[in-house]
Amino acid sequence: MATIRYAIGNALEAQLEAERERIGLWLPVAFGGGIAAWFALPAQAHWVGLLFSLAAGVCGGLLIGWHSRLGRVVATGCGVMAGGLLLIWARAIWVAAPVLAAPVVTEFSAIVERAEPLPAKGQIRIIALPQNRADLPPRVRLTLRVEQAATLTDGETIGVRARLMPPPTASLPGGYDFAQRAWFDRIGAVGTVLGDISRAPAQSAVTPPLRVRLSAHIHGQIEGSQGGIAAALVTGDRGAISEADEEAMRRSGLAHLLSISGLHVTAVVGFAMFLTLRLFALSRRLALAGHVLPLAAAAGALAGGGYTLLAGAEVPTLRSFIAALLVLVAFLIGREALTLRLVAAGALVVLVSRPESLAGPSFQLSFAAVTAIIALHESRPMRVFLERRDEPWIFRLARGIGGLLITGLVVEIALAPIALFHFHKAGLYGALANVVAIPLTTFVIMPFEALALLFDTIGLGAPFWWVTEQALRLLVGLAHVVGDAPGAVTMLPSFPSWGFGFAVFGGLWILLWQTRWRRGASSRLRSAR
Repeated sequence: MATIRYAIGNALEAQLEAERERIGLWLPVAFGGGIAAWFALPAQAHWVGLLFSLAAGVCGGLLIGWHSRLGRVVATGCGVMAGGLLLIWARAIWVAAPVLAAPVVTEFSAIVERAEPLPAKGQIRIIALPQNRADLPPRVRLTLRVEQAATLTDGETIGVRARLMPPPTASLPGGYDFAQRAWFDRIGAVGTVLGDISRAPAQSAVTPPLRVRLSAHIHGQIEGSQGGIAAALVTGDRGAISEADEEAMRRSGLAHLLSISGLHVTAVVGFAMFLTLRLFALSRRLALAGHVLPLAAAAGALAGGGYTLLAGAEVPTLRSFIAALLVLVAFLIGREALTLRLVAAGALVVLVSRPESLAGPSFQLSFAAVTAIIALHESRPMRVFLERRDEPWIFRLARGIGGLLITGLVVEIALAPIALFHFHKAGLYGALANVVAIPLTTFVIMPFEALALLFDTIGLGAPFWWVTEQALRLLVGLAHVVGDAPGAVTMLPSFPSWGFGFAVFGGLWILLWQTRWRRGASSRLRSAR
């Protein structure tokens, strides 16, 4: 038995030595594992028990020996996992706010913290702060019809009569649990406004925020769902997209285009860098001094930061901006930019700042897609397939399209378990649809929309808006054609949490390791024995 343990230990040590460059990628996985355990375990006693188990793991790693790579991995992994659990626990206590105990119909005055128009539903959703009502939660979410109040602005004082209720939990096992999100957003009640609202006359001239004004301007140029998608690409406001078109985007695997993430932030940063590179290169003094590239990178960072703030700094946008900053830094210091280390660093930053985001599909889909793309393009077969070679342009084009299809297929496979767990359905033809949709969005829709907004300042944006609208019609039509195709969607009524956990861990195991260990360590252990 001692010989077997010795052989297993040596085999693990040798394998960890071979994967020493990839071990650090598991730090955000361990940190996220602690956060996930807090969400999965039902009571405080279980959290405490897990902390003691992790402390035992740290001690076990130290007993193996800090000089041993296996000992360092065990001790560090258990410690980082405990840190994730403690952080989300502390975060949950920090954001704790009163929650409405029972449904109630009442009148109160409130300050509008944020107003979100939903034109496709004919509604306005607001986050309101009730005033002088100790019996109500300090923050509630209200929904009202557009005819009850055509416009509402942030900071406005209103009087309402509303039916309030506690934030709803999941109606079905495995369904969306709004109460969990509401807790971390400090929303203590949700409700519907009954009748008309009263507004303070002195505040009728309050200027709406830039995001609201920009969305309204875009809706004025392009009507319907096309205008809603155009607004979503700039401000993240998806309220004007009809349910049928949004469902078609989901079924066709194009819903990621509606959430401002890596594609959009990269386009903004890249466009800003391209313009500033061209402009600064006109100065001989800047060019000879070597200042053109740093200045262009700074301009790209500022443009990306402004875009992130304008879009509301949601998790995908924040993750993409952090990744863009890391890419720019790596680019300036001459290091390889697009690596899994960059993804791991971005994940750690997001998890430390917003640990509750781990439980949402946005974080999971975003990082799973990026990890799958980079891991695929780091693999030797994909590098060989895409490497530059002397060949006719038609073969280069075919190779590029093939690379897009392979990448899309890998992304669809990586995202399928997450989509099935959260939404109980996943699109199957997304790889094909994205071959058309991503270039259309990146090289036509977003540039022409940016030019339209720019030329609107002098009243000449109409031609650019026309091109943008036609491209958006093509995008929506593509979504319906692909989404309505036979077998376009696979459905899974129930996906147990433990099964989802195994699927995610297995996917990470395949994506993060590089050697044959990704296929399992059993062969090495048998040979060592």
